Amino acid sequence: MSKEPTRDELTLSDIDANDKKMIMDAVKNGISRRDMLTVLGAIGIGAAAGGSLFTQAGQAVAATPKKGGSVRFASDLHGPSDTLDPQLFTSTIDYSRGRAIYNSLTQFRDSIVPQPELAEEFSANKAVTQWTFKLKQGVKFHDGSALTADDVIWTMNRHTMDGSKSKAKTLVAGVKEWKKIDSHTVKAIMDAPNADLPAVLATFHFKVLKKDTKDFQAPVGSGPYRLKEFKPGVRSVHVRNDDYWREGGNFDAIEIFAITDSVARTNALLSGDIQLMQALDPKAIKQVEKSPTAKVSSVPSGAYVGVCCLLNSSPGNNQDFVMAMKHLPRRKRMVKSILKNHGTVGNDHPINVAYGPDFCKELPVRDHDPDQAKFHLKKSGISSAELHVAEVAPGITDMCLMVQRDAQKIGLDLKIKKVPNDGYWGAVWMKTPMNVVTWNMRPTANVMLTLAFAPDAPWNDTFWKNERFGKILKEVRGVTDEAKRHEMYCELQRLAHDGSGMVIPMHRNYVDAVAADIHGIPAVPLGALGGAEWPEFAWKA
Repeated sequence: MSKEPTRDELTLSDIDANDKKMIMDAVKNGISRRDMLTVLGAIGIGAAAGGSLFTQAGQAVAATPKKGGSVRFASDLHGPSDTLDPQLFTSTIDYSRGRAIYNSLTQFRDSIVPQPELAEEFSANKAVTQWTFKLKQGVKFHDGSALTADDVIWTMNRHTMDGSKSKAKTLVAGVKEWKKIDSHTVKAIMDAPNADLPAVLATFHFKVLKKDTKDFQAPVGSGPYRLKEFKPGVRSVHVRNDDYWREGGNFDAIEIFAITDSVARTNALLSGDIQLMQALDPKAIKQVEKSPTAKVSSVPSGAYVGVCCLLNSSPGNNQDFVMAMKHLPRRKRMVKSILKNHGTVGNDHPINVAYGPDFCKELPVRDHDPDQAKFHLKKSGISSAELHVAEVAPGITDMCLMVQRDAQKIGLDLKIKKVPNDGYWGAVWMKTPMNVVTWNMRPTANVMLTLAFAPDAPWNDTFWKNERFGKILKEVRGVTDEAKRHEMYCELQRLAHDGSGMVIPMHRNYVDAVAADIHGIPAVPLGALGGAEWPEFAWKA
């Protein structure tokens, strides 16, 4: 070790490993600053450098995950459609359970850049038409069996086989074949260039299953927690997998359930009944910030809330009515007054600045225009409509009530029918002629548009079928020229902005809340509590 008492810029990485361990162990055992300086002085480190090292060691110890403790996580909705089958996941409560039980080939940690997970390496050929994934050795499922290429290929084929019920099958429809190279190497052979495949495989639906899994009430995964109990619409209980193949899964146990009322959910956090909660109501942000027992987590994202006018039924099958609805929202006011500025203005398509260069900033924002709204409403011949609303995202009911007030001013009797959160995604969304929706951000613009706007997407909220949109969406996956790519994404956003039945007034931050002693939530902007990555990485001080 370099013993220079006059240096005050020493860092822990500058010193000998044995000395670093001595300092860290001493801090963990509660040594005082004064005693630490005495110890460091004995090995030739002066007060200035020693004080800096003591501070660094304290920060490092505080940031080191600890094992132990049990936590309860409350989502904002659940129902009988809750599932542990990854291809059928539809909500944050599903995504969180999936992250506890399973792993994926790739994952997101603190960004939307895919990182290795079960695949310790992944690479593409020059044409980006083939992707090779080398699996990590020594990974075991919860029943003790080893992960192999056969498990991966079986899992991936479930999404593309005839009759597949996968909610994300359109994202991997371009994979012609999953080919086994050896026991721990697989290759995806594409029908066209696709640079997004590793990001796609890191999303919620592509958790790797043990081959031939049939029982999704008690599935076998390779993840950080083993399933102890699962009752759809009620709760699940998970216990730490002590044979996990890497560090992670820091709690002894986690319980996952829902408290659908936002006030009750916040009160449960403040009282200590739960330790993590999804979807903090913006009106409660200041209340949580003032609490000594809880803290707010706000992560900017491309998540959005909207109104769906189904184009295959009245009134959404009248394009003038849809255009009247698109001209009603006071978008800037909604972001300020409803989201408390924890979000950005929407423009009736799902892409915003969070998607970087693929966002079409040139497309003018369609703002509140009562004259245009009245013009289109008169052309439509429609004077009343019913909108089904559940508080599936914080502020979405207030957003609809604001639209309702402005609709009344132009002669539209917009009836708001409030419905329960429980079972909403199975009973109301994509079924009633007008309903609300909230979408998590996806890792790329192409993934987002493919899931929600592609002509063949199972989750095409408004049943908008535009063949040119589908053609460009597929072609742009292989475009590497940034200017050309941006031009193509601008056309996609313009087509959705004008043609779909979606009204998207605002994009929201992920605003969640946790107990003050909960740490390690990743900053992944793809869903609540770090894109639902929290089960592996969160810990309790």
